[in-house]
Amino acid sequence: PAGITCALYTSRADLKTMILDKNPASGALAITSHIANYPGVDRSMSGAELLEQMKVQAVQYGTRYERAQVFMIDVNSDETGDDVYTKCVYTPDFMVKARSLVLATGAMGRVGRPFPGEKEFLGSGVSYCATCDGAFYRDSVVAVYGASTEAIEEALFLTKFAKTVHWITSVDISRETESGFERNKILDQDLLASLYECENVEHLEQTKLIEVMGDVSGVTGVKLKRKGSKEEEVIEVEGAFIYGAGGGSKPITEFCQSKVELDESSGVIVDENMKTSCDGVYAIGDIRNTDYKQVVVAASDGCIAAMSIEKFLYNRKSIKVDWIHK
Repeated sequence: PAGITCALYTSRADLKTMILDKNPASGALAITSHIANYPGVDRSMSGAELLEQMKVQAVQYGTRYERAQVFMIDVNSDETGDDVYTKCVYTPDFMVKARSLVLATGAMGRVGRPFPGEKEFLGSGVSYCATCDGAFYRDSVVAVYGASTEAIEEALFLTKFAKTVHWITSVDISRETESGFERNKILDQDLLASLYECENVEHLEQTKLIEVMGDVSGVTGVKLKRKGSKEEEVIEVEGAFIYGAGGGSKPITEFCQSKVELDESSGVIVDENMKTSCDGVYAIGDIRNTDYKQVVVAASDGCIAAMSIEKFLYNRKSIKVDWIHK
């Protein structure tokens, strides 16, 4: 939402704008089942639907949208060798030169200490995004680790593709009381009920993930230890989707770490205009790693950055409040 909002505003300002999107289904908003707190949006609308609606609007005003994964950027004339187009973005298939650059990759990386084998097989069976990679595991056996609503949503999505989904939680999701079984009230109860109704889901409660196992072909299994058991066991799986402590909240900044200043949590540092430590480079949305990870805040970031870019490129002394698109 941050990047698309920024593109909408810059396009309306008649600035040639391009969005490079790795995967429209891979962001935090894209995996949200429904939106209830974005003004003017029907509560039944999903995050993916809202994103598509935003994208269509930006494209209608002239934004060019491309599917591409960015692996490196250059941010000054010394690096690009160009005094006008001082920014350069590199993808496996092409590069883009620009006068200004906006970083809006979000925060879907995982924080916290990785499990043994997790980093080694990341991208080769280990994933943090079922909506991005789920289709690769059609008729396969996969494991989902995590006791959170996010983990439930991801496991539920995987049931559409995988033959078996092992949902592994280190805590009890439900407990027996005098009045019957009581489920964890922190979790989304409707999603939880839907997951339990799936015939291809096996829930392993009070079970710790010890290690992700694999070979040159990728993930082959997960090593587990159930509460009360002295022995560890291995379950054969082809995919391991991990949503442990801090899962999905690390800013995605690997491609720009040496280019702009980051804070201690890897969030990109910006000023009130969303400008980074590098002139002409802006950062918006969850990549800033603020406490306010909301769609409306991300959209606001995008608007601020776009107005700041217009001021920067035209060397204005003040912000132009709005633009009339001809």
